[in-house]
Amino acid sequence: MTTGPSVHELATIALREGGDVVTLRRCTQSACRAAGLTGSPLVRLTTVVSEAGEHLLGASGLTARLRLEEAGTVVVAVRFGWREARRPPSTLLAAAARLLDDSRLLTSDDGGRHELVLAQAVPVPAASVAGLAADVRGRLAGTDTAADLIEALRTQNGQLLAALEESQHQQEELTRLNAELEETNAGVVALYSELASELEETNSGVVALYAELEDKTRQLELAHEYKTRFWANVSHELRSPVNSVIALARLLLDSGADPLSDEQRQQVALVHASGSTLLALVDELLDVAKAESGRLEPHPAETDLRALLHQLRGTLQGTAQPGVDLCIPDHIQRGPLVTDEVMLTRILRNVLSNALKFTVEGSVTLDVAEEDHGQGARFVFRVRDTGVGIPATEVDRVFEEFYQVRGPHQRGRSGTGLGLPYARRLTELLGGRLTLDSEIGHGTVVVVDIPARLARPEPQAPAETADAGQHGTADRAPAAAAGAAMRSVVVVDDDEAFLAGFRPLLDGLAESVTVLTDSGRAVDTVRSERPDAVFLDLNMPGTDGYEVRRLLAADPLTADVPVVVLTALDAADVDRPRLARVRAVLNKSRLTAEDLATALGRRAAPPARPSLTTPPRSSRIKERR
Repeated sequence: MTTGPSVHELATIALREGGDVVTLRRCTQSACRAAGLTGSPLVRLTTVVSEAGEHLLGASGLTARLRLEEAGTVVVAVRFGWREARRPPSTLLAAAARLLDDSRLLTSDDGGRHELVLAQAVPVPAASVAGLAADVRGRLAGTDTAADLIEALRTQNGQLLAALEESQHQQEELTRLNAELEETNAGVVALYSELASELEETNSGVVALYAELEDKTRQLELAHEYKTRFWANVSHELRSPVNSVIALARLLLDSGADPLSDEQRQQVALVHASGSTLLALVDELLDVAKAESGRLEPHPAETDLRALLHQLRGTLQGTAQPGVDLCIPDHIQRGPLVTDEVMLTRILRNVLSNALKFTVEGSVTLDVAEEDHGQGARFVFRVRDTGVGIPATEVDRVFEEFYQVRGPHQRGRSGTGLGLPYARRLTELLGGRLTLDSEIGHGTVVVVDIPARLARPEPQAPAETADAGQHGTADRAPAAAAGAAMRSVVVVDDDEAFLAGFRPLLDGLAESVTVLTDSGRAVDTVRSERPDAVFLDLNMPGTDGYEVRRLLAADPLTADVPVVVLTALDAADVDRPRLARVRAVLNKSRLTAEDLATALGRRAAPPARPSLTTPPRSSRIKERR
């Protein structure tokens, strides 16, 4: 920093011990008096300077420069300078801003030098600043320590006397107010009696208002139930077409499908990626709805933490922006972890994805530690990023559903505002807690703390249905040996888009496929064709899958045919008791030929070359409306 014509250095003091701070205070007092600054402004400046020196004492290279500066007005300024990354307390900075005419905390461009400026204006004409500076230097050179101490004592005594006089005045005023208060007591009593009478008259109105409040509460609860039901229904309705989009895109990208141009393959890959993202958002919405309604329950089991972290690394590595390092440990020596692996994966994926989204340089790091503070072993996951950070006023609000911190950092970064609320809700279901600490420009730290052993729910006896046990076993062994194709299967589903992606999965599993989009004809078709297996959707117009399953089990001619349920519903939303003894319940989201073969107890043969442009052979697939 350079010294111009309007800056006059008075003294520079190296602050190494407490005595140096006392010297700085005396010099500041002398400079203020010489410049005509007295009374309360002098006390405020010297007090703040003394407090700042005490707090910064010990900082590397700490010095204090006492100067007269002229920039429109003349000020007595004390500039503290030091090298290390150390800040004065925020309470001191706030007090300086209130008490002084100027207070600033400055940092050099390279961050290696810091400066605290404390200044108070003085009543000196700008023309006489140079002469005043010379006079102040002379006074500082001849400062008498003992005289300064006596003068300080006199000043403090004067302030004490003034305080005592003010206290005496306040005491007299208090006595007068007490007298006036006694005079008004009678009026207060009368007013109280009048108010009591009016209160009794309004009791009936309060009771009516309370009843109305209860009614409004019931309406809010009903509205909340409707909202949860709406989320669930919308999520279910979105899942089917999204699953179909993903399945069709997967078929187009299959190595054995008809060749695509590079541009077509890139476009289909984008369709597949967008569909997967949309499916994840739909699943997230559905889980939030289930959590709010209390229907989302963890299923604890022994969790392979190393495999879980490896999966996260592989999934998220490609989402990091150029120049950002994703650091996830690959070798962990820890005790056993018993928790819901799916929930934990979703928690960490949401937190890491959020960190990667708002980090444009630096790193996103996941640390794992096992801790025990007398309440049993716990696993603590800490995600640190060097991203944009969150304002202090917004930290609590980021856990509100659908809320997003507004700002230029949001441009080009999609999201629903459900990631952090969803992660915190899942953490609580795992018996843990999720906390967040952030500062603008200094990144964010999210801590997920869960117990090492989540208690398993008590096992419940399996529910029985009316058709269970009436016709022997409901599942017969497949007619053909494992690895060989079945003679025939019947598919009961009304979703044309899903069927387009599902038919190729049956190649190598069945020689003949009958597709029914009218569920009302399912029982008659199965009775007449006696297939090796039935693939059954649950949500269909008219006769739904539950009823079709009941009718099949009730008919002696169809009761032995294995049934595999295909559904877009989440596992927790499937009414299992109504599907007793079905071979399997498979989710449509990520269905593979291997899943179908496993459900039927056989190995999948290599499928024929899939093509969405070539219609299936009519001799092999029969469509029935």
